[in-house]
Amino acid sequence: MVTREPAVPVSRIVIVGAGFAGYNTARTLERLLRPAKAEIVMIAPFGYTLYQPLLPQVAGGLLDPRAIAGPLHRLLRRTQLLPGKARGADLHERVIDVEKIDGTKVSLRYDRLVLAAGSVTRTFDIPGLKEHAHGLKNLAEAVYLRDHVIAQLELANASMDEGERAARLGFLVVGGGYSGVETCANLQLLTTKALRRFPRLDPALLTWTLIDIAPKLLPELGERLGRDAMRLLGRRGVDIRLGTTLERLEPHCAHLTDGTALPCRTAIWTAGVTPSPVISTLNLPADRGRVRVGADLRLAGFPEVFAVGDAAAVPDLVRGGDAMCPPTAQHAVRQARVAAHNVAASLLGHEPREYRHKDLGLVVDLGGAQAVARPFGKELTGVVAQAVTRGYHLATVPSMSARARVLGQWLIHATAGDDLIRLGLLDPRTSSLVDVEHSL
Repeated sequence: MVTREPAVPVSRIVIVGAGFAGYNTARTLERLLRPAKAEIVMIAPFGYTLYQPLLPQVAGGLLDPRAIAGPLHRLLRRTQLLPGKARGADLHERVIDVEKIDGTKVSLRYDRLVLAAGSVTRTFDIPGLKEHAHGLKNLAEAVYLRDHVIAQLELANASMDEGERAARLGFLVVGGGYSGVETCANLQLLTTKALRRFPRLDPALLTWTLIDIAPKLLPELGERLGRDAMRLLGRRGVDIRLGTTLERLEPHCAHLTDGTALPCRTAIWTAGVTPSPVISTLNLPADRGRVRVGADLRLAGFPEVFAVGDAAAVPDLVRGGDAMCPPTAQHAVRQARVAAHNVAASLLGHEPREYRHKDLGLVVDLGGAQAVARPFGKELTGVVAQAVTRGYHLATVPSMSARARVLGQWLIHATAGDDLIRLGLLDPRTSSLVDVEHSL
C-alpha cells in the first residue's frame, strides 16, 4: 500500500473589483502562479471589465457598449468570478463579506487580499444634484445618457413652446477634466449633426455649456494644450466657463455660481471621483478616502493585504514619495502588475518590488478629427493627436476581439454616420445619478 503525503493547502487570493486594477492583477497572477499554488477569486457585480476611457464614445454613439466590455469568463482562464459586491471585511480574521447579486450573503476566507474596488462619482451637497444630474461612470449611465440626449431632441422637435424647446436643447457639463471634456465634445458633435434631421428646430437654440471651478481646462495636459482644447471647443460653439460651478439644479434650469440661470433639462456631472464605499467600511488609514499603502502596495500592519488603483493612496516615488499617484487608468494598470508580482512573491518567498512609474502622458479625443495629446511630453493637436489618441486606445482595450470591434465601429461611424436610435432599455425611474451608479 502506497502512503501519500497530505495535500498542501492551496492559498486563496481574493481580488475585490474587476476594473483596470483588479482585472490586470488577476491576469498577471494567472501567469505567475500555477493552479496548484493558488486559487484566485474575483468579487465583481458584472462579468466584464470595462474600458472606461471610451465611455464618452458610447454615449456619443461612436461605439456599441459591448465594444468596451471585456468578458471576464473569456479573458481570465482560471480566476473564479464571485458575482456580487464586497460589503465589509475583518482583516484580523482574514474574512471578507460579500453580498451576491441574488441578495444572499457569504463570508469568504482569504490568504491574500487585493483591494481594487475602484471609484464612484464624487458628488457634493448641491440642491437637486443627485435628483436631476446624470453621471458617466459605467455602461448603464452611458447608454441612458445617449437615450436621454436623443429624447430631448425629439421632444423639442415635437414641442410648440419656445421655452420648453430652449430647455430641452440646453446641455450642461460640470467638470473640466478628461471625462468632462470628452463627454461634452462627443455629445456636442452628436447633437449638432442630429439637428439636420430636425429641420423644425432652430440650431441657435442648441447650447452646450462646460463649467469647472478650476482656473484652467485639462490642467493635466499643461497650459498650452488646455488652451488649444478650449479654442477647438469654442469654435464649435461650446460655452466654457472656468472658476464657475453649479449652485443648484432644478428640473428645467441650472443655476450657476456666476449668477447665470441656464434653461437646461440635461446636466452631466463629471466633477471627480471618490473611492468605492466598501473602503470606508474597513476603518483603515486613508488619504482622501483612499487606503494608504506603502510603495510595495501593502497595508501597514497587514502584509497580506494589498490596495491598488483608485482605491489606494500610493506614494509617488518618482516625485519624491510625499505626493500620491493620481487615480488614473495608467497607474491602475501598472500598480496591478506590481501588486500581482508582490502577492506571488509573498507566497513563493521572493522579494517584493516598489511601485515606480513614469507618466506616459494623456490623450483627449475631442471627436471627429480633433484631439489634444501629450505622449511622452510631446504636445500634439489636430489629426496627428487624434491618430495617437485612437492608436493608444486600440493598444490598451483588453482583447483582440475588442480591438476589432472598436476599429470596425469607428470606421462604420466615419462612413455611415449615426443612426440616432434610442434603445429605450432603461426604466426612467433609474435615471438619477445615485440610482444608475454602481459600486463594489
